[in-house]
Amino acid sequence: MKNKTVTLAIAAIPAFFSPFVGSSVSVALPSIGEEFNVNTILLGWVVTSYLLAAGVLSIPFGRVADMLGVKKLFMFSLFTYSLGFFLATVSPTAEFLIFSRIVQGIGAAMDYATRVAILTFVFPASERGKAIGINTGFTYAGLSLGPFIGGFLTQSFGWRTIFLVNIPSGFFALILAVLKLKIGLISDKNEKFDFTGSIIYGFTLLLTIYGLSENIPSLLFTGLIFLLVFTVYENKIKHPVFQVKLLKQNLTFSFSNLAALLNYTSTFATGFILSLYLQYLKNLTPQETGLILLTQPVTMAAAAPLAGWLSDKIEPRTVASTGMAVAATSLYTLSKLNIETPLTNLILSLTFLGLGLGLFSPSNTNAIMGSVEKSFLGVASATVSTMRLIGQLLSMALTMSIISFFNNAATNPLNHFTFTEAANTTFKVFTIICFAGVFVSLARGKVKK
Repeated sequence: MKNKTVTLAIAAIPAFFSPFVGSSVSVALPSIGEEFNVNTILLGWVVTSYLLAAGVLSIPFGRVADMLGVKKLFMFSLFTYSLGFFLATVSPTAEFLIFSRIVQGIGAAMDYATRVAILTFVFPASERGKAIGINTGFTYAGLSLGPFIGGFLTQSFGWRTIFLVNIPSGFFALILAVLKLKIGLISDKNEKFDFTGSIIYGFTLLLTIYGLSENIPSLLFTGLIFLLVFTVYENKIKHPVFQVKLLKQNLTFSFSNLAALLNYTSTFATGFILSLYLQYLKNLTPQETGLILLTQPVTMAAAAPLAGWLSDKIEPRTVASTGMAVAATSLYTLSKLNIETPLTNLILSLTFLGLGLGLFSPSNTNAIMGSVEKSFLGVASATVSTMRLIGQLLSMALTMSIISFFNNAATNPLNHFTFTEAANTTFKVFTIICFAGVFVSLARGKVKK
């Protein structure tokens, strides 16, 4: 019991500060843009660079975790996080800040490949959903406090303090992990690491996301070609970086991951869009914006532990699919936003969006982790995170593409009406994607207990 409690506490620290920084940065974007004099598209890369680095490396690091053990990689993640926070604090240019976000993304990839795997290994199946739900609750608590505290720090002390205050947390978690984390979870040190597959996978994501976000069809098409090459190559080699057979032979695993991809694609950029909407159109301060955006993650934090517990008692797909349906309804209401929309309506929409996401995420993760053998926990954990990251990347890429199509409206006060059109169009697309995810979520099989 003691090992379970200690493990849950250690895993809670990065589960909290990673989303805390991410949601804080969303509120701070206008201030960052003002200091460095950059447009909305480059500001989007402050968010996207982190997601891209984490997305490219999560699957390879998941394989490393299965080969060498999760503890070492988890500790490396905490050190790399802290280094990235320091670099962001001293960033002299927007480009350097983006580089620091890439370093943070590398730390995130290591963390994502290990944290859920550690919890799954330590906690039995009967308690797995509860543990994941609690950990997800800390993630949503970070999301909750990020906009509020991040807005306060940005307004009072400058946006750099968002990163500065998290450096001690990273090193404290590292010390705890070195002294208290008792887990090995080694698969086979003699297996060869798939460098070729990892490189192909990385180019697949880089080309696809960059091509989509910058509206370059040739790069997008090339990325899809790389995806086909990656799939064929991984099927042929003995020790692939990603077990493609998991997707072919395990319907619960494949449909649950697809549901996660659709969920995050349709919801992640909400904070980015609404931060611009509230500060540019409603003329709110960063702190006031943070208070309103707080609504969604607070609701998520409250719903997540309950959803995790429910997914231990009833079919996870039932809980997850209900959450997807609630989220889709909320996104539809957000597609009606305009400059006259009362803030109470927006807060109500964010409440329901938070409820939907809080129900979906822990129950869907429980379904994924419960559908694989322990020898694949590292890759499964990384896959969960990678679907989230790719979804987040696609969400940002779609948003930046639509804003770019509407002539980068958010940075020009004369084009606020155009920005509203771009936001409405984005939320309509997100509604369709999320609604499709409901049926994908329902299509998965039953999870073995």
